[in-house]
Amino acid sequence: METTTTSLQKVTRSPLRVTWSVWHALFMREAVARTMADRMAWFWMLFEPIAVIAIMVGIRALLAGGHRVSGAEFVPWMITGLLGFFLFRENMMRSIGAVDANKGLFTYRQVKPIDPVLVRCYLEGMIKTLILILFVLVGSLLGLDMIPEDPLLAVWVWLSLWALGASLGVLVSVLSELVPEIGKLLKIMGLPLLIISGVIFPINLIPHEYQIYVTWNPIVHGVEELRKAFFSGYHTLNTINLLYPWFWTLGMMAFGLLLHIRFSWRLRAQ
Repeated sequence: METTTTSLQKVTRSPLRVTWSVWHALFMREAVARTMADRMAWFWMLFEPIAVIAIMVGIRALLAGGHRVSGAEFVPWMITGLLGFFLFRENMMRSIGAVDANKGLFTYRQVKPIDPVLVRCYLEGMIKTLILILFVLVGSLLGLDMIPEDPLLAVWVWLSLWALGASLGVLVSVLSELVPEIGKLLKIMGLPLLIISGVIFPINLIPHEYQIYVTWNPIVHGVEELRKAFFSGYHTLNTINLLYPWFWTLGMMAFGLLLHIRFSWRLRAQ
């Protein structure tokens, strides 16, 4: 009897250990799917942001003329803004369909609908961080001012943008399953969101009476704070504050988790 009890104690795992095992398995599954989907997976993963940045730099130069931003070089200013925005956007977009793509795994009671969403956000954060590091290293070798003036602040702002995108991803992962049209709408909102987030044009060039409306967007605060961390001479609006996107992050994460708990049975069954 004592031997049986001891064996059961050895086999039984804590909920935290079970969750960690689930996340590790899902992470390996997602990582292989993202990086080994085809022989060109790594190439496209790196080429896509480079191509988008090159196009955006060309558009900005064509429309505005000149290559200067007050307090920062134009190309590094554009690169940091676009990479920060991509970090937010991809966390949101990758979460759409994460539940549906892993429905077969929900037959295992240890796997919850929230698990693939969190794992996808974590993987996306790792990939985008690697891309940022590559841009910093290569840009510095090419003579661009890509080394952050305040590295600790840059890391914190980067994590803040990731958390903002992940929190919205958790929320839309439920909403897009309950109302599929929401996911379709968000996918076509990428370009408008890019334009109104202060990524292409400095927000201090916007007429003063409209600046207050622009700063309602939490992405603007994250992108501008990231640029301030990279360029010591860069000045933005006095109303930019990193606490503001964190209020959005905590609110959306709490609401998203509540929806996951409330509609867990529907997410599993659909």
